[in-house]
Amino acid sequence: MNYTHQNLADGKWFKLSLAEQLGNIGSEVDRIISWKKKGNIIYAEKAFFRAVELLALTTSDKRWYGPRLKELCRLKEVLCDSFLGGELYNTPLEYFSKYFYQFALVARKGL
Repeated sequence: MNYTHQNLADGKWFKLSLAEQLGNIGSEVDRIISWKKKGNIIYAEKAFFRAVELLALTTSDKRWYGPRLKELCRLKEVLCDSFLGGELYNTPLEYFSKYFYQFALVARKGL
């Protein structure tokens, strides 16, 4: 499979902590929000696909099997719904920025 983040898919992603993984996904979500505000749907869509790709890599990480996997799958589901209009869960994209920011802080502190 061809990945946008090929170097991460080749194994580097699986060496990151869960906080680091989710913090990186949050960066893509922030790009989605930024590009949508600027009216550039093409770039927002590209950032969305990168975020989903990173979430797919995270869910394939065997370290997160169990309750974490369930939450990660639900996160992916709600993020996709939000990007596509939020009709099912009614969750604004800005919510995800706040959600992922907490993981970025933990990753930065090295906890």
